[in-house]
Amino acid sequence: MHEVALSMQLARIVSKAADNRKVLVVRLEIGALRQVVPDTLAHAWRFVVKDTNLGASRLDVDWKPVVLECPAGHVAEMPESWGFDCRTCGQPAKVVGGEEFRVLDIELEPRSGQTRERA
Repeated sequence: MHEVALSMQLARIVSKAADNRKVLVVRLEIGALRQVVPDTLAHAWRFVVKDTNLGASRLDVDWKPVVLECPAGHVAEMPESWGFDCRTCGQPAKVVGGEEFRVLDIELEPRSGQTRERA
């Protein structure tokens, strides 16, 4: 259950960027190879940020599939049913997508007179 550790580290990063302002939305990009369980991450986030300036925030996650590329240049998403060989030519493929874990955007509560603000 590494989602709690991920949420704790993420909360530190977001809190620092928000500079004690109320956070509304944290937008993330997470690849399938990070093996993050969506519901577990959501529960861990709510637990970690409770009673903080992040407490009312929600996570908005863009889940990325595993993408493979072989030496011949074939690129494909990797379904769960096959390994790291190219489906087209059978050569060993390298991972070119699916390892992401990025904060894309942080939406903050607007200051008076503003409609929207980002950190």
